[in-house]
Amino acid sequence: MDKKTIIVTGGAGFIGSNFVYYMLKKYPNYRIVCLDSLTYAGNLSTLKKAMENENFRFVKADIRDAEAVDNLFTEEKPDIVVNFAAESHVDRSIEDPQIFLETNIMGPKVLMDACLNHKVSRYHQVSTDEVYGDLPLDRPDLFFTEKTNLHASSPYSASKASADLVTMAYHRTYGLPATISRCSNNYGPYHFPEKLIPLMIINALNDKKLPVYGDGLNVRDWLYVEDHCKAIDMIIHADCVGEVYNVGGHNEMANIDIVKLILKELGKPESLIEFVEDRKGHDRRYAIDPTKIREQLGWEPETKFENGIVKTIKWYLDHKDWWEEIISGDYKNYYKKMYEGEA
Repeated sequence: MDKKTIIVTGGAGFIGSNFVYYMLKKYPNYRIVCLDSLTYAGNLSTLKKAMENENFRFVKADIRDAEAVDNLFTEEKPDIVVNFAAESHVDRSIEDPQIFLETNIMGPKVLMDACLNHKVSRYHQVSTDEVYGDLPLDRPDLFFTEKTNLHASSPYSASKASADLVTMAYHRTYGLPATISRCSNNYGPYHFPEKLIPLMIINALNDKKLPVYGDGLNVRDWLYVEDHCKAIDMIIHADCVGEVYNVGGHNEMANIDIVKLILKELGKPESLIEFVEDRKGHDRRYAIDPTKIREQLGWEPETKFENGIVKTIKWYLDHKDWWEEIISGDYKNYYKKMYEGEA
């Protein structure tokens, strides 16, 4: 197989780091370059094992920094760019929309300019099902398709929808060889502890209250992160420039049912559940129809939720040092120790 160089932005985050490990394992002759600014959810220690691989390089930079991005493209001459880099926590976007609009819209614009200037053969924008808004709980027959209108609910989803529109505009106007994937909620290893599943696992392990928004009946379609990585791998290697693909797990679950399942797996009482005031504009149901990617590329989710959640819980049990370092805030010191010689 041809040797390729792939720049993975946001590769120190949850899905990005899983993608880095997946690609290093599947394509041992590929060069994988991670570009990450190491904001609150970027954790360099997540990539500790990757940095032992001679085909991996980490670069600390912001995707909004056009000079830094151009310099990296000049050095590495990438064949493919996969953009995971994004501010992604809805609650944070409600508190402070500014950084979401800057990172999630202007960042991809900088990357796409560099892709055009350096004649990159594929730019892939990793998006989210949240760009479609939500679906009513009483219509289980309705699903998001690639033709569903964009109808964002939060500053986060609005910023991701904007990036999708800019990506398609660059494709049509400038001929950028771009693709987009819109995924449902991911779960699995290296998930930042403030997100639903890792938060509930960690709180349960520590016998702390498990905060559940509203009535807990909000439904999400859950996708095991490795299945998502396989989908992106298929898309970036396929002749499908200009296409958008929905990537869903066929695993719809209400939040409260996930919380109860985690408690059951860990042998903890449901009395730890604490219902809290609902999030502003909280979408009720997301559900993706992945027919297009199945029919065109042959992708299907392989991990059933009941198996994936057990694997995920085990990972958090086996990697307490990873998440305890995040909770304490010490993970932010890892970069300084690695690159700035500070103890």
